[in-house]
Amino acid sequence: MKLDPHTMMVMIAGLSLMLSGLLALAGFHTRFVRGVGHWAAASFCISIGLGFSIMQLVPTTAGWWLVAGTALLAAGAGLQYVGIQAFMDKTPDWRIPLLVVGVMTTQTIWFVLIDFNSNARAIANSTVLAFISAVCARMLLVPASQPLRTAAWLTGASFAVLALDNLVRVLMIAFSPEHDYALYAQMPVNRMSFLVSSISQLCLGFGFVLMLNYRLADELQHLAAHDALTGAFNRRSLGDEAERLLARCSRVGEILTVMMIDVDHFKSINDRFGHAAGDEVLRRLAALVRETIRVGDYFARYGGEEFCILLPNTSEEQSGVLAERLRHGYSEMSLRFGEKLLQSTISIGVADSRHAGTDYSGLFAAADEALYRAKQQGRNRVEPYSAMQNPLLAAS
Repeated sequence: MKLDPHTMMVMIAGLSLMLSGLLALAGFHTRFVRGVGHWAAASFCISIGLGFSIMQLVPTTAGWWLVAGTALLAAGAGLQYVGIQAFMDKTPDWRIPLLVVGVMTTQTIWFVLIDFNSNARAIANSTVLAFISAVCARMLLVPASQPLRTAAWLTGASFAVLALDNLVRVLMIAFSPEHDYALYAQMPVNRMSFLVSSISQLCLGFGFVLMLNYRLADELQHLAAHDALTGAFNRRSLGDEAERLLARCSRVGEILTVMMIDVDHFKSINDRFGHAAGDEVLRRLAALVRETIRVGDYFARYGGEEFCILLPNTSEEQSGVLAERLRHGYSEMSLRFGEKLLQSTISIGVADSRHAGTDYSGLFAAADEALYRAKQQGRNRVEPYSAMQNPLLAAS
């Protein structure tokens, strides 16, 4: 069976157009994932560009259709490049896409409308496409967490194959015995190149859809595990992590400390300054905690204005030093709302598994009891659970 270049060109255009519609629909429902719109526009440009190149079969306007098609293909490749950057949460750099469009369009105008040379045009444009495909492959073939890495490497490998295909195309045209290259001629270079391009474009689309799917799954998992206001883990995630750490404590004999934090007089803050001010207070406190705790510590919003920190392999005494630093740092913070200056304090209760045991409910109840005592003792203070068990220590 012979592979007709014209048929394969139509097939690639159709696949690109369908992918464009799919990504445009996906981008409408996933606006928090960047880069989807760029890829939808890229697929659309590639589809229309291939359609324009097919129009060169009309002899009277063949040159201009080829120029327009080449410009759109270059724009599609450039949009894929910035789409990858946006997807990776980088600031899109439009210089390379603009350079690709400018160079390919200029080359096509020169070798089609001014100094006709079909071989030189094919070699020059294929070289530029190989370059931009290689750059895209390089951005994707980097270490990443699973399962996103599999999808990113599939897409990157597809770009690498596309780059290699264009380089082989350059060599075959340069050393081909055929003197006049024609896009739709039954030449080995056309049959091979168009077949590889078709498969690569299909893999590119499939790979990016997989990347989008894994990013959506990751975002949903993040939303399910975190508090929307403060970005801290939520109570459910806290419980899961606490159970895991307490099981480790029982197994290897490590210490786990639970620190409960509560904003003093939080209701009066909402009453005096409004709920927006209360939300900002919680966000500022969460930011301070994240700046203060260690990488291995676990910070979560326990409920309302109450937060919790899990400190693995840390004693109550060591945690008390961190708690005092948090209390002091927060007391020095101030927020201005209009002409009003807001300053508040926090109370902290601390309990470790050495004094309260490794039972989940018992350990958290002990930390909560210490927090309640800190409130009773006048607020803006740190209260260790062990001091409540030792009257002499509590009195001191």
